[in-house]
Amino acid sequence: MVSGDRGGGALFPPEDAEHLESGGEHQAGQEPGGRGDERRRRGTGRAPEADPESAARAIVLRQLTGSPKSRKQLADKLFERDIPDEIAENILDRFEELQLIDDAAFADAWVRSRARTRGLSRSALRRELRDKGIAEELSAAALEQLSGEDEVEMARELVEKKVRSMPAGLERDKGVRRLVAMLGRKGYSSGIAFRVVNEVWPDARG
Repeated sequence: MVSGDRGGGALFPPEDAEHLESGGEHQAGQEPGGRGDERRRRGTGRAPEADPESAARAIVLRQLTGSPKSRKQLADKLFERDIPDEIAENILDRFEELQLIDDAAFADAWVRSRARTRGLSRSALRRELRDKGIAEELSAAALEQLSGEDEVEMARELVEKKVRSMPAGLERDKGVRRLVAMLGRKGYSSGIAFRVVNEVWPDARG
């Protein structure tokens, strides 16, 4: 649950939420179809936001509702929405204080999920975490969840699944190249790839 600011104020005041959801009211004295509407039609298609701080809170909350995000991912989204840098930093700092942004927890969850669902190697996971702005020390700590034995076992499972779907009668050399290339795309070294493929092929092909 999102807690309030210090002093009891809401992190995201209801009136700001209503304003943002409705796209804001027309300014006093401005008729529909005037310059503001024309700017919206010709620009991004978004109505002018409320004050930048409230807009930044709303953007971050919406992003976190969909799935966990790293601080860099959220900073990039605020930049895309033209939130001033100082305001963006202040909002992100506040969300970190509330532990709604936690790059260490994000990295741990990312490694578990991507290793389980995609079978990615540690080197591939390290690149993904770097792309998401995770600090090297946090990335290294998260990757400690996977041992060298875990990595070999993941590679073996990938090969066993793939080799059974390969055409019958496929020449062994071609099959080996395909399997090694598949593991390479998932970040496995050629040493691990050839070792696992050569171990699995006779058992899987019969």
